[in-house]
Amino acid sequence: MFNPHPRIQTVPIAGRHVCHVIDDALQHPEAMVDYAAAHLDAFEEKSHNGYPGLELRMPEAFSAQLDTFFATHLRSRMGMRRTERMYSRLAITATPPEQLKPFQSICHIDRLSVQPQHRIAASVLYLFRDDTLGGTAFYGPKHPPQVIVPLIEDSGTLDADAFRDKYGIATGYMTASNDWFEKLVVVPARFNRIIFYEGTLFHTGEIAHPERLVRDPRRGRLCLNGFFTCRRSLSA
Repeated sequence: MFNPHPRIQTVPIAGRHVCHVIDDALQHPEAMVDYAAAHLDAFEEKSHNGYPGLELRMPEAFSAQLDTFFATHLRSRMGMRRTERMYSRLAITATPPEQLKPFQSICHIDRLSVQPQHRIAASVLYLFRDDTLGGTAFYGPKHPPQVIVPLIEDSGTLDADAFRDKYGIATGYMTASNDWFEKLVVVPARFNRIIFYEGTLFHTGEIAHPERLVRDPRRGRLCLNGFFTCRRSLSA
């Protein structure tokens, strides 16, 4: 299903990190949209992570195709070798901004801590044609970990009012720098574009028009997300 001859563009992020961007990722992207529409009843809202919408875990056979694509074209570029764990999911961003939890109102990383021998990668494949539904924004912390980590922990325990009073962060999708994080780069969405980045980079969906969000996979912000735990390259 994946393009066997991808053209990879590399976007620098603050001089230390990169995001790899590939257009025309799937040979038949509409088939993925059809799959999402046919399985809409199986999408669920998960409480164990911060995704603001509906999710559907993909079959292992498909995830294996994504991992093969990642291993063939991206893994060594990102300083990684053997994939130890990975999975993929379809996801529809659909939560109204006023209903977001504090941890959904800030940028995030896919792991707060990683074992020294591991590196984490993530991917997003955009499966919607309305580019105004938003791509992915990357942020950098303005403070050291001993300041940022308590903020992240509080975002998972405080209610919205208490979090706003303590940190000055209102409920809603994050689309700009604030006192805690600096917006660095936005990778725009494009139908059938996939991006790969290190999961320890702060990032979030660039949801500048939340009024356009719907639960319909043919009209809404449908993405395919991949998450990879890999061995660190010996030279990394």
